[in-house]
Amino acid sequence: MSSSETRESGSNKHQQRRHHFILVHGVCHGAWCWYKVATALSSAGHRVTALDMAACGARAGRADEVPSFERYTAPLLDALAALPADPDGEEKAVVVAHSFGGQSLALAMERYPEKIAVAVFVTATMPAAGKPMSFAFKQLSQGKEADFFMDCTIRTIGDPLNPDKTFLFGPEYLARRVYQLSPPEDLALAMSMVRPSRRFLNDATMNGDVLTTGRYGTVRSVYIVAEDDEWKPAEIQRLMVSWNPGTDVRALQGADHMPMFSKARELSELLMEIANN
Repeated sequence: MSSSETRESGSNKHQQRRHHFILVHGVCHGAWCWYKVATALSSAGHRVTALDMAACGARAGRADEVPSFERYTAPLLDALAALPADPDGEEKAVVVAHSFGGQSLALAMERYPEKIAVAVFVTATMPAAGKPMSFAFKQLSQGKEADFFMDCTIRTIGDPLNPDKTFLFGPEYLARRVYQLSPPEDLALAMSMVRPSRRFLNDATMNGDVLTTGRYGTVRSVYIVAEDDEWKPAEIQRLMVSWNPGTDVRALQGADHMPMFSKARELSELLMEIANN
């Protein structure tokens, strides 16, 4: 066999490697929002685990019943904890998080850095090591006028002395700022499936000194910028990347806040490329 044939054979083997993708949804959504990407990844021979966070998607319970951000993130933490110890890296997961799911991914990176092959943030909140996770949320919220969220529903819950809030997308907001480039059938699906999500504004984990460079900062990270996101503009996405030196950046042109719908094929192919590399 010639050297060129050897290289080609090695390349094909690399491309055909089977990965385990764990998909984490964003605020108000559930595992259902990954149906196109999950189908593409599964059809290519990969293992896919699309999770519902606590009180999200098809999981029972209400947002105001979730006592902490740690409990909210428990489905992801449990999934990683269940992976076998693997010093060679063959069983490590490719964890992909969207939007608010980036906070859950960050906590998982801190807890289980040895279980994650690569962490992929898809127009997601990406916290900085050495700062509270709430820092990113507060930075993203600065400068937004009271009417920015249009017909979204924000409710105060919990102890009046230490209140929290729940958030639910409104149909107009979904159509204009979240799904504006996505197929209309996927917008219709979202309008029927979104559920209130808790903000965890005063949560101990969100406001504590949790993320470290020695654990969170050691996991290979990739940020996928949705260039036409109306909710989280591209410049804000790149600002978060700047807080995390060494993060690889990829961009999806023509992607709104829901690249799994507006650019489903391109996102799926990009995820497989990232996993292979």
